[in-house]
Amino acid sequence: MRNNTIGSLIWLRLMRFTTQSNQMSNDFLNRFGLTTAQFDVLMQIRTYQPLTQMELAEKVTVTQGGISRMLVRLEKEGYIVRKLDWKTKTISLTAKGESILEQAMPDQLAFQSSFFDDVLSEEEQKTLYSLMTRVHKHSLSKEIPPE
Repeated sequence: MRNNTIGSLIWLRLMRFTTQSNQMSNDFLNRFGLTTAQFDVLMQIRTYQPLTQMELAEKVTVTQGGISRMLVRLEKEGYIVRKLDWKTKTISLTAKGESILEQAMPDQLAFQSSFFDDVLSEEEQKTLYSLMTRVHKHSLSKEIPPE
């Protein structure tokens, strides 16, 4: 296999899986009028509300500019409300936002889980989760090597 290490092959496989599963999830969530990024943002708001835009940006995989545009759209759709509390603007779900999550969440979670349930035993899933958690935690302290 040329000069590829097992680590680079794992990374490539993860990237391909992430790209494919995100595209499929986007297609799946389209029936609810949502993208995976919007679903993630709504779920984070639901979990941590009320929260600021900065707090939300730290919890999701959307850039600060992207989150601003998304929040404008979600507010226009009536899914969220932004309130100014003295000098701090907070974000919360509206009843409509709660409702769309109640509709989408069970189906989306089942769809996401099916990627693993269809091919891995429960024990294999636990092992994969443990390994990915360890890799993720290590990546948080990883630094780019100097030139």
